[in-house]
Amino acid sequence: MILTGVLRHYATVLLASAPKKQELPAIREQRSLLRGINLRNNAHAISPSAFAARKNYMISAYKEGTFLKDPENRGKAAANPMTDPAAMEGMMGMMRGNMAMMVPQTLIMSWINAFFAGFVIMKLPFPLTLRFKSMLQSGVMTRDLDVRWVSSLSWYFLNLFGLQSVFIFILGNDNGKLPHISQALMRSASQMAQQMSQMNPSAGATMFQPGQDPDKVFQSEMENLEVLEHAYVLKGVENRLLSSIA
Repeated sequence: MILTGVLRHYATVLLASAPKKQELPAIREQRSLLRGINLRNNAHAISPSAFAARKNYMISAYKEGTFLKDPENRGKAAANPMTDPAAMEGMMGMMRGNMAMMVPQTLIMSWINAFFAGFVIMKLPFPLTLRFKSMLQSGVMTRDLDVRWVSSLSWYFLNLFGLQSVFIFILGNDNGKLPHISQALMRSASQMAQQMSQMNPSAGATMFQPGQDPDKVFQSEMENLEVLEHAYVLKGVENRLLSSIA
């Protein structure tokens, strides 16, 4: 199990494609949206005049499309992300990583299930309740067997779920976090959007989902800035300080 996990890690590293560098207009488009969000979240930390100047500049730039990567495509329908070569390359990289994770585990599980189905290999030295029987005795069709006995298939799954610390010790904190079948099974539907955003190799730095119109995102952020009521945190701080001392 440990050798397979280490080999799977290095196979995933070899199959992974290097992220491509983003163009300057794309980085400017993303950072401009982040700048508006930061202004809105931290408006209380700057003076009213400074906030008004920044707010007017950001609203004017959002309205005119100054920060758009492709100003000529403003108002047009968003392109299909499936036609983007970078997105397709990122999707293929994700599929290669999933294959490197699933294939070895499937082969090992099939091999254990074919040759060692119904075998018990160890007995735990402490008592357990009947709730653990289905977890520890997979593949053993016996009701009278003591719960402390562990079947070969259950031992495989216990090792699969519990070797994370061993991989971190061998490969390091960052490299030891190998994908497991348990993690794949526990992915919820809410994470599908994150996987879609990871189709692009440079998705770690992007602020937009594939197929999302940046101009509409800018307009939404512009509306958020327009309705924001500024409250300066240092307003009247002198009086508050003197009153606290007195």
